[in-house]
Amino acid sequence: MPNELDFAYPWWLSYGHLILAVVAGGLSVAVRRRTGWLVLFGALALWAVASFAVTRFVLDFNGRGVMPTESFLRSGTGRVLDMGAGTGRSSIMVLEARPKVTLVASDQFGRSYQQHFGARVSPEERLRANFLATGVADRATIQRADMRALPFGDGEFDAIVSAYAVDHLGNEGIGKALAEAARVAKPGGEFLLMLVAKDGWVKFTFGPILLHNHTRGAEWWTARLAEAGFQVLEHGTRPATLYLVSRKK
Repeated sequence: MPNELDFAYPWWLSYGHLILAVVAGGLSVAVRRRTGWLVLFGALALWAVASFAVTRFVLDFNGRGVMPTESFLRSGTGRVLDMGAGTGRSSIMVLEARPKVTLVASDQFGRSYQQHFGARVSPEERLRANFLATGVADRATIQRADMRALPFGDGEFDAIVSAYAVDHLGNEGIGKALAEAARVAKPGGEFLLMLVAKDGWVKFTFGPILLHNHTRGAEWWTARLAEAGFQVLEHGTRPATLYLVSRKK
């Protein structure tokens, strides 16, 4: 039986709204003779259904990641580092979009990883299973590493990707991680940085409770990348995502 692709994001991210829709719909039927409550529960049910559709078909946390821009690694070749690879969504995104590259998936696999993905399966085992499920295992290796102190030599990588990982760090950690990215990138090496964005999709479906407290805009990240030694070539947005493509100066 072939391996199944599983990025291990919690079930409620994709299906929690559907349960709320069922509960709210049931309550609206129960109070159908009370107009005020009927309107309230009916509106809640409609919002929950719409939010389920957004999380399942637009944000699609447990689906394959899509490269936010074709300008990253146009050469289609080289050695790539994924900083904070997690369960492999960003690694697979790059390996499928650029079928001639090789990639090192690095992650500390520490407390933050367990909070997001649980500890039922070993991180390396889950990551390897996803690589096998998508047919990219022969081009990917796994390295346990802290992105603030990478165990790689200077200029080892042609390109770097990091998705929804660096923004989990405080200011000091962000500075260290970006400096490490610059150190291990070759001169002229590219860096695709993807970050959680407080856009309309996320605000509609989750509101302020689940948003990162320190989500920043493109200008702030451009300045931090410049301090680390990168020049931003392009930035833009996708649902729930801010991305920046930069090059090592």
